[in-house]
Amino acid sequence: MSRHPPVKWAQRSDEVYITIELPDAQDVKLKLEPEGKFYFSATAGAEKVPYEIDIDLFDKVDVDNSKVSVGSRNIFYLVVKAEEKWWDRLLKQGGKPPVFLKVDWDKWVDEDEEDDQDSKPGADMDFSNFDLSKLSMGGGEGPDIDAENNADDDESDTKDEITGQTSIDNEADTKEKVDSSSSAAPEAKA
Repeated sequence: MSRHPPVKWAQRSDEVYITIELPDAQDVKLKLEPEGKFYFSATAGAEKVPYEIDIDLFDKVDVDNSKVSVGSRNIFYLVVKAEEKWWDRLLKQGGKPPVFLKVDWDKWVDEDEEDDQDSKPGADMDFSNFDLSKLSMGGGEGPDIDAENNADDDESDTKDEITGQTSIDNEADTKEKVDSSSSAAPEAKA
């Protein structure tokens, strides 16, 4: 018995994108009929497991202008619609779609947004009066941030400076220095 590979689909007013996700597909057979009959079969894996899809598309298609690309990870079919119109669904039959059939949200465009997607981003912008030299994109003299950040970096930091704590040995040394300096101070006054 054949299995159904995962299938994703999306549409535009003039075409339908069908992606069959079947890595390392072998013996691929595809058939598309003008009435909208779509058939796919292949084997995959070391055990040559058979996969098959046999569906009726929502409306008629243009078989001559439709294209297929068989890759190592998936099979992509660009199906050109016979009439330029939006389909209500991919399949002719109504109701809940089969579990192997999903919407390809990466390629999906809503009907009212299709015109926006067809034009390339920035196609309606005029850059003829745009002067890039006024953007100050570098090359000029500016503050030397590295010099400011490294002013105190003489690499002579001691362990005390790094940790912010004094060791027990240092406390004893400091105490001796304080005692000797306090005893030396009165002698200096005399």
